[in-house]
Amino acid sequence: MKRFPRLFLMMLMAALFAPCLPAMADELPAPVTKLDLQDGDTLVFLGDSITHQCLYTQYVEDYFYTRYPKLRIKFHNAGVGGAKALDALARFDRDVAAYKPKYVTVLLGMNDGRYVPYNEEIFQTYRKDMQEVVQQIRDTGATPILMTPTMFDSRAVRLNPKRLEATPAERLELYNSVLAYYGTWLREIAVKNGDGFVDMWSPLNNLTLQQRDTDPNFTMIPDAVHPGPAGQLVMAYAILSDMNAKKGVSNINININPKGKAKARAVGGEVANLEFADDTLSFEWTANSLPWVLPSDAEVAVKLLKLGHRMSREALAVHGLPSGKYELSIDGEVVGSYRSQGLARHIELQANDKTPQYQQALEVAMLNKKRNEGPVRSLRGEWSKFQQLDRQQRALKADPDNEKLAKLVAGIEAKVAGMEERVVAHEKAAQEIEEQIFAANVPPTRKYVLKRVK
Repeated sequence: MKRFPRLFLMMLMAALFAPCLPAMADELPAPVTKLDLQDGDTLVFLGDSITHQCLYTQYVEDYFYTRYPKLRIKFHNAGVGGAKALDALARFDRDVAAYKPKYVTVLLGMNDGRYVPYNEEIFQTYRKDMQEVVQQIRDTGATPILMTPTMFDSRAVRLNPKRLEATPAERLELYNSVLAYYGTWLREIAVKNGDGFVDMWSPLNNLTLQQRDTDPNFTMIPDAVHPGPAGQLVMAYAILSDMNAKKGVSNINININPKGKAKARAVGGEVANLEFADDTLSFEWTANSLPWVLPSDAEVAVKLLKLGHRMSREALAVHGLPSGKYELSIDGEVVGSYRSQGLARHIELQANDKTPQYQQALEVAMLNKKRNEGPVRSLRGEWSKFQQLDRQQRALKADPDNEKLAKLVAGIEAKVAGMEERVVAHEKAAQEIEEQIFAANVPPTRKYVLKRVK
């Protein structure tokens, strides 16, 4: 039989299979790469004790409150200490779906792995329950944002003799890699379903290793499991970075020509009443947003991440000034002195705590800290009791003749009684502080004066 030339066979196969390729590609949804939150939308943070800490969630909220002051975006923390995916399912209807979220971030897995080396049965339980969590989120019409478990910092344990003595050696050696495996599986699920995905594990591990080059005892997770404020800020940054959040706040660029005529170009707001006379430049600036300012306990990570420059850049450049030193004041308050050469290159104001916009953003952050440390955390406490009751009720169902367990369940039921009324009260208290935030986060028009002093 005469053999067909290879080129002919390749062309024939291409002709046969080409019509199928677009259809196959069309069946694969594109992953979500942005949190497109609009006025009235709600973002829910579903998770375990790391979410219950009310820190990375608070920092993400701070970002949106200051970056989008004209939008009333709502947030709900649905974290409970010790939670596994199965626990999240038990409270899903009231603690997640009831808030009608547009997006739900999911941070579960630290407890699901049970702090033991990789175990196939344990993983399959986690896999089954997480798939059900994702499906329930989708059933509400929301989009899941799957997030890897965070880092298990074994060195933090090794630095504590008492904790080291009480911790199995296999956990120290293997558990961080178990969490990495769980996170890798979550990424595949997100890609397959077209969900959002955030890598928490890598930045926590990578930054920690970098810092240990100079400080072998460095950790952002003192108890090996629960990140402190610095680690939680790394987590918040991971969400915003992986979800391609808007980075810059503003960029004001002013040119003064040889005749002394000033002209401005700006991004992130509007310049008005621009004047230059007697070596003094003045203008009014109405910004669209505020810098992302955080409570001082997260300052370590602000510096590590170069967070101001990366996520909150407030740049001012002035070209054509007569050579010399200039004093910048905003609303009558002196915020710094700069050489004309530096102003021509540009200065950045986002980390300058003397500026009124920094102080305004800090006020927003402190109000939100009050909201999270008060009613939000109290609300999470109610769900902690609910989780305890749900677990014990399941145990009693499996062992109905256990009188001791029945008595324990009755005691917890008494504590949970009236929970809905308390939940509503905590929600109301959180909303009252949220109203204060919305009243404080709108940037007013500010007067800038740049005056030559030398």
